[in-house]
Amino acid sequence: MKLRDYQQEAIAAIQLGFRKHARLLAVLPTGAGKTILFAHLAATVQPGRTLVLAHREELLSQAIDKIRKATGLVAEMEKASNMASMTAPVVVASVQTMINRCTRWPADHFDLIVVDEAHHVLADSYQKVLRHFTPETKVLGVTATPDRGDKKNLGAYFQEIAYEVGLPRLIRENYLSKIVVKRIPLSIDLRAVGRQGGDFKLGELGTAITPMLAKVANVIANEVADRKIIVFLPLVEMARQFSAELTRNGIEARAVAGEDSGNDRTGSLDWFARTGKGSALCNAMLLTEGFDQPDVDCVVVLRPTEIRSLYAQMIGRGTRIHPGKENLLVLDFLWLTEQHQLVNMSRLVASNPEDALAVDALIAVGEEVDPLEAQRDAEEERLRKLIKILNTVKTRPAGTYDAIELAVAMHDEELMEFVPSLEWHEKPVSPAQADALLKAGFDPASVTCRGHASKILDRIALRRLNNLATPKQVRQLKRLGHANPHTETFKGASEFITKRFNR
Repeated sequence: MKLRDYQQEAIAAIQLGFRKHARLLAVLPTGAGKTILFAHLAATVQPGRTLVLAHREELLSQAIDKIRKATGLVAEMEKASNMASMTAPVVVASVQTMINRCTRWPADHFDLIVVDEAHHVLADSYQKVLRHFTPETKVLGVTATPDRGDKKNLGAYFQEIAYEVGLPRLIRENYLSKIVVKRIPLSIDLRAVGRQGGDFKLGELGTAITPMLAKVANVIANEVADRKIIVFLPLVEMARQFSAELTRNGIEARAVAGEDSGNDRTGSLDWFARTGKGSALCNAMLLTEGFDQPDVDCVVVLRPTEIRSLYAQMIGRGTRIHPGKENLLVLDFLWLTEQHQLVNMSRLVASNPEDALAVDALIAVGEEVDPLEAQRDAEEERLRKLIKILNTVKTRPAGTYDAIELAVAMHDEELMEFVPSLEWHEKPVSPAQADALLKAGFDPASVTCRGHASKILDRIALRRLNNLATPKQVRQLKRLGHANPHTETFKGASEFITKRFNR
């Protein structure tokens, strides 16, 4: 399989990161091809061996299939009665099985360990397996869109976030489906629902939402009967009840739950795979990971949450592209809350809380709104303010530019407004970093912290590896009227600048 441009960027960034750290994290949205990414990494590790750790059977079988299709490598499964051979180039293993079979594998047997759905890495089961292998073994965690709190927690194990790509970019580049949001004028009161473990209590959510299920089913029948729908609910019994309500409203629906027998669950999933428009699959958080049905074009979240990564997993069930699929429609109800900060689409597309509020204000009730257009407007306004501030700063070391100014020139959104996510990120810029930044054309005073400096220097190194123009060249190219300075090669930039100056 041919790698997409951002997957190539990710592989280069991860390989660069492994020169400095043994444990890296890569963050890519659902549908971005995380399995294809680590399949190609496994191929580059050859003749070294790779271990892929996952916690659900669906993830194991999907990984084996995609690794073979992407690279031709034949991965073997280590789970229950399946025992992988010691010569397998890639072993895909259930973490539950590996807990009891760690001693079967020498501590230095694998050169690379991939932790799929890496937000589980801090669990005792994962830690027991990982501690068995030597500290020199490279570990890559892959996960979809954690929030800042999740990243800080994962920083207890991973040493650096090697690569991160956001949902907006992949939608704009047509790798993921366009998303539209429709806010439904139906109020659901959550003000009496308590919290537990950083989110809503599921039982109390059920009490608050259950009386509204008949009305919600009627809304779905009226609004999205021509779509293929996944519905997320807090409780298994609610999923079954809502499935019945949808059926009464003319929507062909089934409920699926983890407690179902294997045949029943597989039968329901196979049924949904065969159905077309006007069908719905209701579940109580069973389908947040490892479920791939690209023709889903409507997601209904009746399991409100304050956890961004959980919301992203739910929306991600509908973000894959599919022939004939125009967009993904997300229904957003009027949740009545007081102290709670619910996650919605504005939080997925915006890079900071201010932009999220601006996006949210632009989503009118009863209209289909593209949240990326609203996000673009909010971001442009913020950049105008930043550039206005930059223009007032006159004292900088000779030959340097503000970090934000160069980030804008290079079209690098992450560097425009770096947010520390790991503990060491927040430390001051080191003297060695400051010296390297000066040589690269950055004003060290405009770099906010050690993590920001590290990210800039990694970007410079990656541009050098890819033979792209240096930041200084990009800045000059932009001033000289080059159409695409951030994608120009080093040699092309030199020739363009020389020609202009000679003229």
